[in-house]
Amino acid sequence: MHFYPGTLNLLLDEPWSLPPDCLRLEKEEYGGSVSVNMVPCRIFNRSAFLLRTDLNETDHGPHPKNLIEVATDVRLRDLHHLQDGDWVEVEISPARPGSPPTQTPT
Repeated sequence: MHFYPGTLNLLLDEPWSLPPDCLRLEKEEYGGSVSVNMVPCRIFNRSAFLLRTDLNETDHGPHPKNLIEVATDVRLRDLHHLQDGDWVEVEISPARPGSPPTQTPT
């Protein structure tokens, strides 16, 4: 998947942690400054990934654990006319522990 250059940030009611079997993209693989953990998901019936850096996962990054970033191939805010505070649903395979509940963008 070719990602749109940006993510949709979603604020959860509770903290969320990465499942143990998530994918990983090292910074050297994409020419970035940080490595990211990736969890396949669906949003608006579109394939996507939850992204989280190691620092954010350990509560040492700029984002709290109740904020997740969703990456996909389009700008979701434009495509679905999203505004801050809108409710959206992100689906993660039921086999994955720690699935996030319904979220709101921030």
